[in-house]
Amino acid sequence: MLIRTRAPVRIDFAGGWSDVALFTEHSKGLVVNGAINRYAYATLRCERQVAHDDSVELQRVLDKSIRIYSADFDTFIESDDIRQLEYDGNIDLVKAAVRRMSIQIGGFDLITQSTAPPGSGLGTSAAMGVALVGVLGALKEVTYLPYEYADFASNIERHELGILGGKQDHYASAIGGIHFMEFQGEEVKTSPLKFPPHIRYELEKNLVLCYTGKSRLSGNIHQNVTDAYKSGQPSVREALETLKTTAEATKTALMRGRLTEFGELLTQNWQNQKKLHPSVTNEQIESLFKIAMTHGAIGGKACGAGGGGCLLFYCEATREHRVRQKLEEAGAQIIEVNFDFDGLQMWKVPNNGYDEWKTDAIIS
Repeated sequence: MLIRTRAPVRIDFAGGWSDVALFTEHSKGLVVNGAINRYAYATLRCERQVAHDDSVELQRVLDKSIRIYSADFDTFIESDDIRQLEYDGNIDLVKAAVRRMSIQIGGFDLITQSTAPPGSGLGTSAAMGVALVGVLGALKEVTYLPYEYADFASNIERHELGILGGKQDHYASAIGGIHFMEFQGEEVKTSPLKFPPHIRYELEKNLVLCYTGKSRLSGNIHQNVTDAYKSGQPSVREALETLKTTAEATKTALMRGRLTEFGELLTQNWQNQKKLHPSVTNEQIESLFKIAMTHGAIGGKACGAGGGGCLLFYCEATREHRVRQKLEEAGAQIIEVNFDFDGLQMWKVPNNGYDEWKTDAIIS
């Protein structure tokens, strides 16, 4: 039997950085983001052998080892004991999920794969964390609420691996949809933005998401901004407050269908994002911004921490094709944007294919 999960990545429109734990300890963070149709997948394969009393036990036919394969990094590891899964920079997130979920049983294969580029600024690692919590929870026959999947995945990164970052990515991935999020300490409040379907259709048509071709280590940028914040730099604290104001304005613009204003607010967010630390931008990013703005973009920003990865632009309705073309000519890769409203999904696949597919395959 295969148990498979998928969790969407996200694009962040405004307020990113204000959700980071260091900042939310002192002030409420505000973020607007949307889950999109690029996914992190986790697949767990094990054998179910029926005993004489018709009870079902999870076991591998030949051995009890844990075998993990990352398709994205073409990396394979095997262990007979989860305590032997040391954090050495080699698919540590997967190891941490297995350990944090207290998986005591062996005899399974765990395979991970993402349809979004690593280091893209789309919250790929958070989506993978959510997918892993989902599939390992299904192995233990435990079901959580969406916010619990998000919190569990966030805690794995922050407390098990010591990764700096916020919670917006995990919540977007677990819940799906377009949300206004509020962060205060460890508390998170999510409010779905509800507007007429044609607003979403216009967003999907006129948003241009491009991958620069260069992944970035968000942890390094987070450390730079964290150090600047701790040192008390007024410009950093002022920028964070303005990012939150921009998130409020972005929520209002979307709810009222003022999409030109929404595009302009992307740029406002980006200008304040860059004030956090010089490493947030670079020469390539600025060059691509200039190309997009020259050929029809109303506004734009770097996704996630910045420094590389993906850039997001909102374009004039008759010129988005031109922006795409010029960005591709400059070497960027265009990623189609459609919103995902399902969040984390789990299902089962029979080992012998789809001949035995059942209507209850979806795990609720």
